[in-house]
Amino acid sequence: MAKPLFDQLLASAQQARAPFHTPGHKLGRAIATHLQQAWGSAVFQSDLPELPELDNLYAASGVLAKSQAQAAEVFGADRSWFLVNGSTGGLLAAILTICSPGDRLLLPRNAHRSLLSGCILSGAMPVWITPPEAADFDLVGVPTPEQVATALAQDPQIKAVVLVSPTYEGVCADVAAIAAIAHRHGIPLIVDAAHGAHLGFHPDLPRSPLAAGADLVVQSTHKLLGALTQAAMLHLKGDRIDPDRLSQSLALVQSSSPSYLLLASLEAATEQMRTSAQDLLQVTIDLAHQAHQRLAKLPGLQLPALKIGNCEGFPQWDPTRLVINFQSCGWSGFSADEYLHEQWQVTAELPSLSNLVFHLSLGNRIEDIDRLVTACDRLLSQEHQEELPPRLPVWLEPETILSPRQAWFSRHQTVSAERAIGAIAAECVCPYPPGIPVLLPGERISKSAVDYLRQVQTTGGILSGCADPELTTLRIVQDSDTIHASCLS
Repeated sequence: MAKPLFDQLLASAQQARAPFHTPGHKLGRAIATHLQQAWGSAVFQSDLPELPELDNLYAASGVLAKSQAQAAEVFGADRSWFLVNGSTGGLLAAILTICSPGDRLLLPRNAHRSLLSGCILSGAMPVWITPPEAADFDLVGVPTPEQVATALAQDPQIKAVVLVSPTYEGVCADVAAIAAIAHRHGIPLIVDAAHGAHLGFHPDLPRSPLAAGADLVVQSTHKLLGALTQAAMLHLKGDRIDPDRLSQSLALVQSSSPSYLLLASLEAATEQMRTSAQDLLQVTIDLAHQAHQRLAKLPGLQLPALKIGNCEGFPQWDPTRLVINFQSCGWSGFSADEYLHEQWQVTAELPSLSNLVFHLSLGNRIEDIDRLVTACDRLLSQEHQEELPPRLPVWLEPETILSPRQAWFSRHQTVSAERAIGAIAAECVCPYPPGIPVLLPGERISKSAVDYLRQVQTTGGILSGCADPELTTLRIVQDSDTIHASCLS
């Protein structure tokens, strides 16, 4: 398969020219000396704008169109778009394409904050599903088909279903069953597969969401495959979503000056998966299996993927994701993360109160596994005992008063947490554990919610998303009764 974008980019970079176009470093001539010495000159020569021969990301008809068409073929889509603002840009565009102000959107409560941003931008009203959890491991799973079916039966105004699959921890939803349910209701299924660009390329991995029936899938190609940070893709299949509207939405939320270094890396990652996916992923899967088996022999560590299988909310795990639970060995996840990083230069993808999440991908080697196992073994030999907090009740049913957009564009004020009770939240407050927001913009603040959040703090958890993580104050909607209907438009 050809490399149309890379080949043309290389040719353009090597062409003798008088550059009166952006970027200002002019093919690296004005780049800082220390950068040129560290990174060489070739990368800056290829840092070009949308020259005529390099096509236009938002009206692709040349080399970019060919490259994106190749990506669609490799990833199993009818059409694919390259993204330069990460999966966030793709998710924002998806919601803007499907939802108008006031439309209702079914979402998991532990969705990435970019989906909440999409509701703010579009005016959509989120309808939340709280996924099941594995309380013994402080892990949240994925919505079940039964939860989705119930939600759609109770609310026929829902315009689309959104899933996060796989989750950060590698839990994969039953996409096929949920897609079938959504389609019976005549609505599309969007899957935030930011952590799943590799799925479907090896028989030991879960199916890709596209192959399982999803209509639109967003993938962070940089997270698990060989693309540069910030490079992602959006894939469309079927006719339930208008591709022209989607293209227009992408132009709203992405940079008008896309980096061709990012775009070329997406083409390269596509070609790598086309030619070598099974071989590369076999190495990754073997390393992950070895890591699981070796770590399972260390006393005190627990590996949820080896203990939770086929139960509600945890139907399937991505075998390349490694979750280590430290609850039984006297370490919090945060302390373990600090020790492993500072003492052994072993760096997890995500620390939480009880767990560390490690992403294994095409770039990992056996030396990485050796160091991880040795570091964990040494950690367990340390004199260390933290009193971990007791398990807290997870869920408080929210009372939604305003849409996230209404709450966002309203006047806000900061008041004490006590005075905020009964008011409408103007910010997101998400406790870890379990990583499910207790308050979102537009929801009524209850005394039980504030009490719960304070209990999280007292027992060692942290609060994310809020302006005051100490929870002495909260941001609320000011004079919510006077909000004008124009907030919806």
